[in-house]
Amino acid sequence: MSTNPVDIQVQTLYLGDQSRPDRGQYAFSYTITISNLGTEPVTLISRHWVIMDADQKRQDVHGDGVIGQQPTIAPGHDFTYTSGVVLDTPVGTMQGAYQMKREDGSMFDAPIAPFLLAIPGAIN
Repeated sequence: MSTNPVDIQVQTLYLGDQSRPDRGQYAFSYTITISNLGTEPVTLISRHWVIMDADQKRQDVHGDGVIGQQPTIAPGHDFTYTSGVVLDTPVGTMQGAYQMKREDGSMFDAPIAPFLLAIPGAIN
């Protein structure tokens, strides 16, 4: 059995209409798709995000589930959600992990690879 049967894909979007660059507020949304590649259902129990802005200011975010849910994902199925973050700089990164639980109660971490948050044109 795979120790991590979960694949995580991320899409990001700069939210110019919700940003205030004059106040150092840059809003981004991120859409996460969690795919269960395993043979048994898994439940997303909690999350840990590490958010870094371009000034190396770090925010650690811990919480139960995502968007108020602790979804159970059946084998061969996906769960997609969208959330957001506001940075003090026009560029930053996020990374982290979901703590997942199998039907037998055993737990595993599903790592979320670092991804870039950047206003259009900020990165060449």
